[in-house]
Amino acid sequence: MVLGMERLLVKMQNIKVIAFDADDTLFVNEPYFQEVEQKFCVLMSDYLSKQGLSQQLFKTEVDNLHLYGYGIKGYSLSMIEAAMKISNNTISMEIIEKIIGYGKDLLQKPIELLDGVEETLAQLHGKYKLIVATKGDLKDQQSKLHRSGLGHYFHHIEVMSDKQEINYTHLLNRLEIQPNEFFMIGNSLKSDVLPVLEIGGYAVHVPFHTIWAHEKIDHKVEHENFRTVDKISDVLEILL
Repeated sequence: MVLGMERLLVKMQNIKVIAFDADDTLFVNEPYFQEVEQKFCVLMSDYLSKQGLSQQLFKTEVDNLHLYGYGIKGYSLSMIEAAMKISNNTISMEIIEKIIGYGKDLLQKPIELLDGVEETLAQLHGKYKLIVATKGDLKDQQSKLHRSGLGHYFHHIEVMSDKQEINYTHLLNRLEIQPNEFFMIGNSLKSDVLPVLEIGGYAVHVPFHTIWAHEKIDHKVEHENFRTVDKISDVLEILL
């Protein structure tokens, strides 16, 4: 084991709570959104290039985050709004109905667990307090956790409006723990890692092969409380 990892293990002796992001950490999510984006671009191909359509949809999504938050319902509304802007309000009810159908299909996608997730949870369960800390729509995320069959591993499920430092601070206050007792695991450096490090917690990045553009950062993360692993089961070497 590398020296840096040994130092991390020594420092982490007070860990009480391990939090897992849900989407693209426990189960597949972003590829489903990309599939719908492709359908949207085909549906609206008479108006703009694929690149232009994707850019307009992304801009509309980001502009609406402060109103809708994260999740499929907000994404569906943003698709409708983007289609109206792109077409100068000339799209038919048939197109709107198709877009609504895309959103409903997303809400009913089967749950596909990522490799090693359940085995990792099973080994950590009972040794730490495990929670889910994720963004998105409350009803949708609760449904996905229920359908995933993973719910019994978790002491608490927190669906967060955002993942900024203040959101994590509020979460830790509710859990009645200190930052150095908190360990976050997720696929987004922007949402799952950086704010946790800023408040004094620990974080592990488990990269997923694709990520939403809004979650990308343009710099390398280096911190004594941070590690990147290849797969989620690798966290067991750190935590057990």
